Amino acid sequence: MKIEIWSDVACPWCYIGKRRFETALAAFPHRDSVEVQWRSYQLDPTLPEHYDGTELDYLSTRKGMAPAQVSQMFEHVAAQARGEGLNYRFDAVVVANSFTAHRLIHLAAAHGQQDAAKERLLSDHFEHGQDIGSQDYLTALGLDLGLDAGDLAELFSTDAYADDVRHDIAEARALGISGVPFFVIDRKFGLSGAQPAETFSAALEQAWQDSHPLVMVSAAAGAAGGTDSVAGTDSAAGACGPDGCPV
Repeated sequence: MKIEIWSDVACPWCYIGKRRFETALAAFPHRDSVEVQWRSYQLDPTLPEHYDGTELDYLSTRKGMAPAQVSQMFEHVAAQARGEGLNYRFDAVVVANSFTAHRLIHLAAAHGQQDAAKERLLSDHFEHGQDIGSQDYLTALGLDLGLDAGDLAELFSTDAYADDVRHDIAEARALGISGVPFFVIDRKFGLSGAQPAETFSAALEQAWQDSHPLVMVSAAAGAAGGTDSVAGTDSAAGACGPDGCPV
């Protein structure tokens, strides 16, 4: 089963959604058969590489929100984050364009470190005040993940993985995704937002049953080497039901 998750490094609900999804996945009996792929999305692609101002300044000036409303929103989101064991520090968030950070995630994916890169970027951005648009920071992060120094330098001297990021964003648009996080299971089931872990659990189970329907084998079909659907079980077989047990 494949799960694609569109999200932005600069999205506070995306980190909360990641934790809630991970809680559900950890309890899912078939988790070893699940492939998770992080897909790129940008909430504000017009942001400069570095924004001269705080997160509160950015949302109140560029998004037209009242400062008091922004502060109230910060408190609510931070409380939700604490419920998932996350310590958001909106006062320390460095506002920056996330495009190169998404390119780094694609580079990390090529070396089996996609989830680790995503986790670090989200944590460093919202909990530790790191600058996700900084070449020095992104290089240090990549080295921590064991990525090649030459590959990391290429991110800043070429447009490596830029097309991959743009493709993810274009595909989100084609699927009708207008907000993140957004979870797509086997390209059949979609969940929008940082849903409760119980909702993710139900979606995982429904998707698994959809792709792995139960097939019953009857005695006659077994002898002939065939199978019957659930509705076509062998009525002659010994089985008890609401009306009792046959003799």
